[in-house]
Amino acid sequence: MSQTNDVLLSINIPGLRKLRSGKVREIFDLGDRLLFLATDRISAFDVIMPTGIPLKGCVLSSISKFWFEKTAHIVRNHVLTMDFGEFPPQLQSYRRQLEGRAMIVTKCEPLAVECIVRGYLAGSGWKEYKQSQSVCGVKLPAGLLESSELPEPIFTPSTKAQSGHDINISYEQSAKILGRPMAERVRDASLAIYKWARAFARERGIIIADTKFEFGKLPDGEVILIDEVLTPDSSRFWPADEYEPGRGQSSFDKQFVRDYLETLNWNKTPPGPALPPEIVAKTSEKYLEAYRRITGQELVTGDS
Repeated sequence: MSQTNDVLLSINIPGLRKLRSGKVREIFDLGDRLLFLATDRISAFDVIMPTGIPLKGCVLSSISKFWFEKTAHIVRNHVLTMDFGEFPPQLQSYRRQLEGRAMIVTKCEPLAVECIVRGYLAGSGWKEYKQSQSVCGVKLPAGLLESSELPEPIFTPSTKAQSGHDINISYEQSAKILGRPMAERVRDASLAIYKWARAFARERGIIIADTKFEFGKLPDGEVILIDEVLTPDSSRFWPADEYEPGRGQSSFDKQFVRDYLETLNWNKTPPGPALPPEIVAKTSEKYLEAYRRITGQELVTGDS
C-alpha cells in the first residue's frame, strides 16, 4: 500500500487478486464481481507522476456514480454499489482506503474500441482538422476555429493501446472490429449519453467539449456502460462563462498539470517530475470544483 496523508497511490489487498493496475484505476477480482478503485494518481503525456492529487480518486468515483445514475435511462451500466456497508467482509478493514474511491461492479467483457464523442474542436481533433478538414474520417465544414462548437456531435472511436497513445480510427474501422450491429449500438448510445449530459452540464456552467466512454458485453449479449463516465479525466470540461472560440480553453481537468510540465526541461518520458505543492493544491481544487458545479453538492468523503 502506498498512501501519504489523504493521497492514495496504490493498494494491495491480501487474498484479493489484482487484475489490473492502470494509470489511475486498480481492479480486483471478487469472484462474480469486480472491485474498481480510483487512486489519486495523475498521469500526463502517458507518464504517471510520482505526486498524487488529494481527493482525485474520490472525485472520479463519485462523479462517475452521479452520471451512471443520471444516464441509466439511456443505457444500463456496471455499477452495483458504492455503499461501503455493502462491501464484502474481507474489505471492511480497508474503509479508509476504499470508501468514496471504490465501487463494486458487474463483470463483463470489455469491448475493444473506446467510444469518443466530440462536440467541440479541440486536442487531436483540432490538429487533424487543420490538416484535412476532418476528424477520424468525419468531414467538417470549412472555417472552424480552435474550440469551435461542431454543427452536431460526432462519434470518433479509437482502439485501446496497452501503452502509449490510443489510435483514432474511423467508424467503419470500428464496425470491422466490433461487427456493424455492435458498432451501431455503442455509437448511438454514446451520442445519446453525450447529448443528454452536455445539456445537463451546460445548465450548471460547464461545457463538456468531448468525452470517452467504454462499454462491455454481458454473457447474454447485453451491452452496458463501464469504467468511468463523464469525469474530468475522461472528458474536457470548460467553464461556460469563459468560453471563447479561436483559442484553447481553461478547463477543470489535468490540463493545468500538463501546462505546468510544459514549462519544465523534461523529455516527457518516465520518471515524471514531482509536482510542487501549489500545482497539487490547484489541481485538486479544479477536480473538486467540477464535482460541485455538476452535482450541486460538496464532495462527502469517508473523513468528512
